[in-house]
Amino acid sequence: MTTHALLLHLLTGLTLHALGSEIINGRNVPENMMAYMASVQKDGRHVCGGFLISEHFVVTAAHCHKSNLSVVLGTHNLRKVDNNTMRYDVKTCKYSSYVSVRGGHDIMLLKLFRKARLGKRVKKIQLPSVEMKIKDKSKCRVAGWGFTRTDGKTVNELKVVDVPIVSPEVCKGKWGNDLPANVLCAGGYGTNKGFCQGDSGGPLVCGGKAAGVVSFNLNSDCSYPNKPNVYTKVSKYLAWIKKILKENDC
Repeated sequence: MTTHALLLHLLTGLTLHALGSEIINGRNVPENMMAYMASVQKDGRHVCGGFLISEHFVVTAAHCHKSNLSVVLGTHNLRKVDNNTMRYDVKTCKYSSYVSVRGGHDIMLLKLFRKARLGKRVKKIQLPSVEMKIKDKSKCRVAGWGFTRTDGKTVNELKVVDVPIVSPEVCKGKWGNDLPANVLCAGGYGTNKGFCQGDSGGPLVCGGKAAGVVSFNLNSDCSYPNKPNVYTKVSKYLAWIKKILKENDC
């Protein structure tokens, strides 16, 4: 092998390795993609993900509810936050039937105290239709600033990974009675890819639409494969979401 060829081989290997250890086996999100992503923060620190669905509302998980929450929009790098333009104070709107993560209904809207400044770096994501069907094993995407390994720590740069849909029958077979109603399953099972702590509330994006909300995995264990990752199924909550958007309050 020539010196030039050897150098090229080494550089290629380094590049591939650098892409192999994010979200759980994901990659960095380019700045011009997934501009609907939101970082839900408590006292200025990232605690959950979320996604913008209108100029006034972000969707996240109900279990992310805390006091003193705010939302950051418009950056994939949490070290680069302009608090005057990117940070939004919010009002929390938990789904009324939510009690616990394993009880289901793990969805919450956050009303922004001022309108989101839409543009190149801040965009809305489409909601699914009630009739939206997603085929078993089809590829969707999940993104977040969460841990890149079990018992890890959150990251500054947004990561994304492709995850396969797990059929309701297989998911129910693996989780049994621990699986609540109105959920989607993807990743974590039959693959080493999925979400981890700190990714809660982020979207499962299928066909460009926000089909799910990151809810829970197996005992916070992100060493996949084990059991399927579980998401709240957005299409089951459309009537509730649209009512709040129409009234612009909750």
